[in-house]
Amino acid sequence: MLMNPFGPLLAAALALAQEPQGPPRPPAPGSADAVKALQESLAREGIGLDLEHGWVSLPAQVLDRDVLLEYLLVGPQGARHESLFATDVTPSLVNTALLALGLEPGRNAAWVVKDTGAVAPDVPNAETAQNQPPDYDLVLPAGDGLYLYAGWRDGDEVFLYRVEDLLTDLATGRSMRRSKWTYLGSRFAKVRDKEQEVFVADLEDDLINLALFFQGNTLLTASLPECIEQTIWVGNSWLLPPRDAPIELFLSRERIDSLPADWARLLPSLPPEAQNAPPVPASADGK
Repeated sequence: MLMNPFGPLLAAALALAQEPQGPPRPPAPGSADAVKALQESLAREGIGLDLEHGWVSLPAQVLDRDVLLEYLLVGPQGARHESLFATDVTPSLVNTALLALGLEPGRNAAWVVKDTGAVAPDVPNAETAQNQPPDYDLVLPAGDGLYLYAGWRDGDEVFLYRVEDLLTDLATGRSMRRSKWTYLGSRFAKVRDKEQEVFVADLEDDLINLALFFQGNTLLTASLPECIEQTIWVGNSWLLPPRDAPIELFLSRERIDSLPADWARLLPSLPPEAQNAPPVPASADGK
């Protein structure tokens, strides 16, 4: 039996996940204490869990906006040189919150044999459409999905964007097409020098991939066919705050039209030097 790296938080999340799932709803009366305890424990780690609205939130910051991207979100030890956002939150704790929403791991991207539909366990160097094996088809990720949003405050203005709007597809010159991001839930694996199997997302510290990868090590993956390409994604510098600016990420089961006032007030504010304030006019004497 696998050792539980999440402790009692996961047990509480799994208990909640076993309740009948449907549209976001208030917790059942009998689970109120468990919900409160789980929310308080996650909040101490910076994670918001809102079962009424069906979303999880976590703090992050902007990384490079002008480099080619393969990830949307990573941790301190992850692939920061090719990710749009970074967070200090432990991936397994984010996974605990997602389990509390009732998500079940979906199917990752795979190459399948055209004639038989059998999944190919290993197709070396076939990580772009240009080198797709002729006898294989690409099967896209599928299963429970989430809508992803990034929010922040700039002065007295509140900004909330679908994350796809913050990404540019260099092949089309447009923002990334909006779609759900498929929940994978990472996986456990035996690692050399470790007695117990480890949660791979914690080991690699990569939470959400933008380009398609076939290992299934992250919590969430993009699910569009164009995401087979690894060299067409950059940040949308027209909309993104500057590097290191704080943001809040929302992982939601349903589309978010607007944030409740109490959540909007908690969005991080851009530091003064990053705010989009109008230029100060020069005085008559030029000073």
